[in-house]
Amino acid sequence: MPSEPEQEQIITVFGSSRPCENHADYHQAFLLGCELGKAGFAVCSGGYGGVMEAVSRGAKSRRARTYGVTAEFFQAKPNAWVDREIRMADWRERLFELVRIADGFVACKGGTGTLAELAVVWEMLNKSVISGKPMVVLGDFWIPILERVREVESGHPSGWEESNGKLVHTAASPLEAAEFLRRSLGRARQAG
Repeated sequence: MPSEPEQEQIITVFGSSRPCENHADYHQAFLLGCELGKAGFAVCSGGYGGVMEAVSRGAKSRRARTYGVTAEFFQAKPNAWVDREIRMADWRERLFELVRIADGFVACKGGTGTLAELAVVWEMLNKSVISGKPMVVLGDFWIPILERVREVESGHPSGWEESNGKLVHTAASPLEAAEFLRRSLGRARQAG
């Protein structure tokens, strides 16, 4: 009897739309896509340019499947490295689809949009609206914000998850982020 195919695991990556191909943040996101693809993950992003393009491009270089959750609101086409576009009506629906589709998350450096995405996922984890979906921030950009919020959340009794342990992991490199997600989600490392 043939075995069941392994269920695809999707990592949603959040990050700025601003970095161009020659920018360090673009390169870091490209390497993240490579590492996620190498670890056997499919990659989901907001589907447009910058970090979203770079992570999709990196994943495609490892033959990983890519998703782009876009919104009519933005009136733009997805980047060339998106295999499947999931079109939503507005940015709110887009955000919650990015969360729903994911088995885990990475937040790269970004602006207010990325901050909103990180905050929504963190709060959903904190209040146990979602569980078993690991969250990683890549690099040190978000660390001051995480530390300030943790000052409020920890150090006193609470039923919320963040007060009982850190819900958002920090990773210094794309490899470290992918390895953390692989371990957290129990994936065997893919060759390549």
